[in-house]
Amino acid sequence: MNEPQSIDLKCINTIRTLSMDAVQAANSGHPGTPMALAPVVYCLWQNFLRFDPEDPIWPNRDRFVLSAGHASMLLYSMLHLTGVKSVSKEYESLGEQSVKLDDIKNFRQMNSKCPGHPEYRWTSGVETTTGPLGQGVATSVGMAVAGKWMAKRYNRPDFELFDFNTYAVCGDGCMMEGISGEAASLAGHLQLSNLCWIYDNNHITIEGNTALAFSEDVATRFLGYGWNVVRVADANDLSTLTRAFKTFQRTTDRPTLIVVDSHIAYGAPSKQDTSGAHGEPLGEDEIKGTKRNYGWPEDAKFLVPEEAPQHFREGIGKRGGDLRKAWFDKIAAYRAKYPDLADELYRMQHRQLPEGWDKGLAEFPADAKGAAGRDVSAKVLNILAKNVPWLIGGSADLSPSTKTRLTFPEAGDFSATDRGGRNMHFGVREHAMSAVLNGMSLTKVRPFGSGFLIFSDYCKPSIRLAAIMELPVIWIFTHDSIGVGEDGPTHQPVEQLASLRAIPGLITLRPCDANEVVEAWRLIMKLHHEPAVLILTRQALPTLDRSRYAAASGLSRGGYVLADAKDGKPDVLLLATGSEVSLCVGVYEQLTKEGIKARVVSMPSWELFDHQPEEYRNSVLPPDVAARVAVEQGSTLGWARYVGLTGECIGMVTFGASAPLKELQKKFGFTPEKVMEAAKRQLAKAKAGKQLR
Repeated sequence: MNEPQSIDLKCINTIRTLSMDAVQAANSGHPGTPMALAPVVYCLWQNFLRFDPEDPIWPNRDRFVLSAGHASMLLYSMLHLTGVKSVSKEYESLGEQSVKLDDIKNFRQMNSKCPGHPEYRWTSGVETTTGPLGQGVATSVGMAVAGKWMAKRYNRPDFELFDFNTYAVCGDGCMMEGISGEAASLAGHLQLSNLCWIYDNNHITIEGNTALAFSEDVATRFLGYGWNVVRVADANDLSTLTRAFKTFQRTTDRPTLIVVDSHIAYGAPSKQDTSGAHGEPLGEDEIKGTKRNYGWPEDAKFLVPEEAPQHFREGIGKRGGDLRKAWFDKIAAYRAKYPDLADELYRMQHRQLPEGWDKGLAEFPADAKGAAGRDVSAKVLNILAKNVPWLIGGSADLSPSTKTRLTFPEAGDFSATDRGGRNMHFGVREHAMSAVLNGMSLTKVRPFGSGFLIFSDYCKPSIRLAAIMELPVIWIFTHDSIGVGEDGPTHQPVEQLASLRAIPGLITLRPCDANEVVEAWRLIMKLHHEPAVLILTRQALPTLDRSRYAAASGLSRGGYVLADAKDGKPDVLLLATGSEVSLCVGVYEQLTKEGIKARVVSMPSWELFDHQPEEYRNSVLPPDVAARVAVEQGSTLGWARYVGLTGECIGMVTFGASAPLKELQKKFGFTPEKVMEAAKRQLAKAKAGKQLR
């Protein structure tokens, strides 16, 4: 070292130099924010964060979310220096560091635990996947909500099991994204005093100074949301940062925003405030100059002075370890006094269902009039929620339409005055709702959220992240087709099914009647690592006679033979989902009367069907049957994989129209006559093809 440094500054500069060395080695990434915010995160982790590096998943730990995910090296440096241990998917410690120095040296490279943006499950100590700006702060609201709910349900006199705080670091980009405003508004309304956002007010984005597009007074906006706002004029001022975090901890009636003024990079004077430091490596010469400014050996790369990890062990390590041990000692006594609650808590934390979780579910009798998918789901959801106390959720201001309100007396409404309520009111905030659901799931409650299928577009970024993180979040979307009728094209989903099916790891389910709805819920509740989308009708669906047709349990395989030719050797296949299945069943009955051998295949989930063994898939869709018709009130995109290039799809190739349901069905070809015509065309085409061969 050129001159003696305090241990605080030595640790801060270690974070900074690791970050810029990693970005330079990768020739990719963002060094500026990690360099500027190193003092902020150091102060938080070393002096305030209740987190045990030896056990980064203990339930009452404070959560730290790096919403500014491009600054990932800031987090990776902390995970390395504090010695955070790796944990398996089975919640077992692997006894090795989550982020080794070699991972940092291989930042952004294949198989490194330091990818370009923080990835949940990939790197222990990362609480949520971030990258798309605004998602992290919105997700942190869900963590805070879950923390308040868990405290209300499980805390007892002398047993304060849950009192953790959630911290999120965000930047100008996060503040510009609409989702952060939605989430902040909700957090202020709910008075989430366990939530602290740290806003890096550096006035820089990729294009340059924020003055190009952003001139609002963020502090005043958050005061309007009902937040407490604290300002730190210099990101390097550890004393003022300490006061700001203490102010947050003393605030009990609202969330806190700490506005931290920083320069994008503290290096050589020529790079004090440039956008280049934000979005690209500094370059070898600039790094050497910056290290000289820090009093750091300018030729040393990935230098970790031995005093730095030791200092963290004595700070966050000892504090976190003591807190964790005390918590597990407390839970042992709690288990003796409240065994039922302790068992419930264990199951929730390990994503296990309670005994009798499906008690009360029953098969619906055949009924030509039937019921709307949303109405059946409402009954099932209320049965399940009684059996699974941590099943919590709501809607984006649409529960009267989506039928997702929990109606049993003890359900209640989650609010600033009732933390134990299980009905969430997200307001007209579909995007924030979905990110909040992710945060709740990350904290191990089982959340559901609902809206109209057309508005899944507003939820899509968060749904995608749930799939990436393998979170078993439940989305319930109703008004699933042009069947919404008079509301017209803006409210009639056409391409939404196809876009949801395109998300890897997401399970989409469009059940055809009441019993498929029941089976869909049975399947959803047992998911551990897959988010699910349940797509339901507003209009009534006939409840099929399952003594005549196949059992609805076939839904678990994604697609199954619902009705078949008597000899099991059909000449034409009719494939459908949702409300169009009963349409195909009617056509099947008519074809059978005419002596034509037909098969109806219900395909509520393409994803589940595609994961079945080839032998099963071929048994449902025999390769030698070329005559195939798919019927779905949505985009035809994707159906060719099942009907082939010569098959026919009756679906939507335009947007809808404003008219009553029956008129829309007639206009767009969803009638028995049109399906019958298509089936006979397919039979004729298949016959002609055989004659040619």
